[in-house]
Amino acid sequence: MTKRELALYGGVLVLIGAAWGMTLPLTKIAVSTGYKHFGLLFWQLAIGAIVMSTVALVRGTRLSMGWAQVRVYVIIALIGSILPNTASYQAAVHLPAGVLSILLSMIPIWAFPIALFLALDRFEWRRFIGLAVGMMAVLMIVLPGADMSGFIPVFWVFIGLIAGLFYAFEGNYVARWGTAGLDPIQVLWGASIFGMIVTLPLALGSGQWIDPRPPYGPPDLAQVVGASLHVIAYAGYVWLVGRAGPVFAVQISYFVTIFGIFWAWVILREAYPASVWFALGLMLLGMYLVKPRKPSLEARAAIEDNCV
Repeated sequence: MTKRELALYGGVLVLIGAAWGMTLPLTKIAVSTGYKHFGLLFWQLAIGAIVMSTVALVRGTRLSMGWAQVRVYVIIALIGSILPNTASYQAAVHLPAGVLSILLSMIPIWAFPIALFLALDRFEWRRFIGLAVGMMAVLMIVLPGADMSGFIPVFWVFIGLIAGLFYAFEGNYVARWGTAGLDPIQVLWGASIFGMIVTLPLALGSGQWIDPRPPYGPPDLAQVVGASLHVIAYAGYVWLVGRAGPVFAVQISYFVTIFGIFWAWVILREAYPASVWFALGLMLLGMYLVKPRKPSLEARAAIEDNCV
């Protein structure tokens, strides 16, 4: 890689990380006035489907609809969007966006024990220590006596962690069972469409439907911008993997976490005690230690960060 290419790809890496990181405080705004998870989920998937349809049209991509492909769409829609985002949207009502950023940083760390369980990887002490360090970061936030334990509900911290578990399983599912010959753009496109089909009756039946007609307020704008940034950042990540390789692109995990906290401070004016900054440092260290050595698995770990 030349110096010019390194500068270009490094700039793209930072931009994608900044875009993905911004989706977390935008999620906080989207739930701030009472919008519920099923309504938000439907419109997130609908906006994603519109954006992905546009990308597919430009690329000349077609949506394969064989049984094997449909199974992939449905499973990824469930474990990569509907189930984890249901948890994330509910947790966002009760937790600061910066804390959500730290909790979602557990995704590549959770991916390690899941990969061991599925016989996709082998045990390494370095990565086990990374898992332990990541858990220490969570404990720094929720243990009695921590600076934030007095006003952060522990129950919702664990709900936020459940979301990360689903995302981690998503990447391992793809590594174990594949995508039936689909490329990442097709997977996200199909999953968005099938996710819409699943969440529309849930939103209507639960009374959580969000009327798309004006007037529009900050939560509506936050939802549209957040969903669009998510899809654009994912497409950019796929492009970066193809140009710079998965080993380089996997570093996006760090930027998503750091920018998530930065945007929470800029947009929401969130301030954190010393324990949160220490927890952030531990989490980044844990992410570094647990990073898989194999390029293909490193790519999976970074892909998993696309799900909020």
